[in-house]
This record gives sequence, structure tokens and C-alpha cells, in this order.
Amino acid sequence: MTTETAPTPQTSVAEDVPQPGPRFAVSALVENLRDYGLVLALIAIMVFFQFTTGGTLFKPVNLSNLVQQNSFIIVMALGMLLVIVAGHIDLSVGSVAGFVGALAATMMVIWPLGILSNPLVVSIICLIVGGAIGAAQGYWIAYHRIPSFIVTLAGMLTFRGMCQALLGGGSSVGPLPDPFKQLSSGFIPDITGSIMLIPPVVNAAGKTIVGSGLTLHSTTLIIGALGVLAYVYFGLRARRTRERHGYEAEPFALFAVKTVVIGTLALFLVYQFATYKGLPIVLVVMAALIALFVFITKKTTIGRRVYAMGGNAKAAQLSGIKTDRLTLLVFINMGVLSALGGLIIAARLGQAVPAAGLGSELDVIAAVFIGGASAMGGVGQVAGSVVGGFIMGVMNNGMSIMGVNVDWQQVVKGLVLLGAVVFDVYNKNKG
Repeated sequence: MTTETAPTPQTSVAEDVPQPGPRFAVSALVENLRDYGLVLALIAIMVFFQFTTGGTLFKPVNLSNLVQQNSFIIVMALGMLLVIVAGHIDLSVGSVAGFVGALAATMMVIWPLGILSNPLVVSIICLIVGGAIGAAQGYWIAYHRIPSFIVTLAGMLTFRGMCQALLGGGSSVGPLPDPFKQLSSGFIPDITGSIMLIPPVVNAAGKTIVGSGLTLHSTTLIIGALGVLAYVYFGLRARRTRERHGYEAEPFALFAVKTVVIGTLALFLVYQFATYKGLPIVLVVMAALIALFVFITKKTTIGRRVYAMGGNAKAAQLSGIKTDRLTLLVFINMGVLSALGGLIIAARLGQAVPAAGLGSELDVIAAVFIGGASAMGGVGQVAGSVVGGFIMGVMNNGMSIMGVNVDWQQVVKGLVLLGAVVFDVYNKNKG
């Protein structure tokens, strides 16, 4: 006698995988719009100040000044991002920048050091000094477990005092050599020749009327076009890579809109630079550093380990990551970028002053938090920090043009920072 058994229900692997549908698409749309909120906020702030300043914000000369005045914030924000992602904080970056700028000016103007007074040699020495300062602070944090807040607070006081002592109290040192000032105030040369769109107007006496005509810096246009093409190419490649490995990708329509908006904005800014003197040298340096840190954080082992350490230091240590050495490297990197920021400040001012970099650590930290980094560590992106830095820069520039008192500027920036952190905590609690 045979007994029949009920057939075992067969489950399909595909049933366990979320299938594309209206709810899935809406969820992906919301998540990606949240990521692009920073870019939308930056665009909205720029449009707001464009109208409230009577069209001054987008003038080519003002855009160049905006980049030159705030580039050191973004440069130091790249280092601060890794520090915060690793679960630490660095309050000394402004004082280190001021001290390094004072050291550079003293070496080039006051001390007769021969070849060591060459601007290039001085810059290299100052970057090494910045790395040594970062190593000295990172040593106490990494190997003696002293909180980074305490160590860098001590560094902020120490190096601000050393900056003022090096400059002799309240005096300044300058003027600095012109080749050194090119780091912040120089522009890339037009090696491909200018393009004249509108010929200049000549009066009856045969003299050219000032401000007439329109000539474009063709090298700037070429670099800008190549940069936008590279952005589109790498964006498409990253999207295909995620789809090929089975990860959720943003809806293509949203990707296309985002790419068109950002690409159009970039080309507009490049055109504005091309109508003036071209791309500032410091903008090219900043772009190279941004690309480098995007590569480090997304494509290298050390970048992934920093995020793992910030997310859970104990787990990272148990998995074999040498968290002590990694923390030391993070602060060395921060020291080098602080030194570079100090060189940029000194080059922009054309001299070293005791107040150089004073309070800039707050703008740097605010840029990283506004860019989406978590105060708990383990979360943050280079692109977000860069956008956060530009938000701070545009607000500073726009409010200054409007004649807003410095006191109220601080109030506005403080409220923006608080709002960014509250938004981050709200999202975490909701998740």
C-alpha cells in the first residue's frame, strides 16, 4: 500500500528579491533626492543671493574672488572629513594654518636661508612641518587614548600663540614674493589662444572703449568641457557597475536630470571664468585634491578601513585593522592639508598676519557636517563636504555683499550648522 505525500512547496529565489514596482521606485526616488538635497540647497542659495545682491554674485570677478577666498576651507574640509569619519575632531586646523603661513613668510622674507627661501622649497618644508604637527597630535590620540577634542584644543592654543610669537606679536610679515602669491591669486595661462566673440568698440579717437568686446579664455573652456564629459562618463560607469553587481541604482530619469543640472551649472560657471581671466590656479589644485580623496575614500583599502573604524572601532580592531596606525595617518593627513590651507591664506593676503586662519576651524567643521557627515563617525562623503564648503562660502560672500553685519553672519551660519546636524540625527532616528 502506497501513501501519497503532499508535494513540498517550492520557493523561488526570485521571490525573496525585491521586485521593481511603484513602491520600490518611489523609495529609491526619495532616497536619492535626499542625497541630492545638498546640491539643490546650494543652487537655491546661489539663486537667492544672485537676486538679493542685484546680480553681483555670478559676476566673473566675484566668482573668482569666491573661489580664492574660500578654497582653503574646502582643502582643509577634505582632511577634516576623514578625521570626523574616523570618529574624532580637530580644533587646531585654523591655528596650524596660521602658524604655517607665518613660518613660510618668515622663511621667505626675514631669514636669509639662500635656496631654502625659494617659494617652492619653502612650500615643501611647510607641508612637512604640517605633517609633523599632525603626527605629534595624532600620537597622543592614537597610542595614549587621549580624546582628540582635548589634544587638538591644546594644539589650537599652542600654535596660535606660536604664530603670534613668530610674527612678533601684532605685526605682519610681507610682502611675499610674486611666484608664491600665484598659488592663490594666479590663473592658468591660455595656451590655446583666446576666442573673440564680440570685437571691442573703438571711439572716434581710435581708442578702445574699456569694457567693450567679449574674449573667451579657450583653455578654460576646454578644461571645463573635458571635466563635464569625465563627470558624465564616470557617473554612467558607476551606475552600470552597481546594476551589474545587483545593487540598487537610482532611477535613470533622476540620474539624467541630476547629470544635466550639474553639468549645465558647471558649464555656466566655466563660461563665467572664461570671460574673465580663466580658471584660478587654486581651483585646479582644489579639483585635483577632490579627485584624489574621492579615489581614496571609494576605491582604496585604507579609505574603507577609515569608515569601518569610525563605524565601530572595536569591531574594526578585532577584524585585523590597526586602528592606532590608521588614526595617526588620518591626523598626519589633516596636518598636511592644514599647512596647505595656511599657504593659500598667506598667498591670498600677500603677507602673514597674526589673525590668519582665526576661527576657520569652525567653518571647516561646519562644512563637513553640513555635507552630511555624522558626528558619531563612519558616515560622510567627499562630495558632500565640498558642497558644504561652497554653501558656507556662498553665504559668507553673499551676506558680505549685502552688507550684513559680521555678528549676524555668525548667527546665520550657526543656525545652518545646527539645522544640518538636527536633520542628520532625525534621519538616523527615523531609520
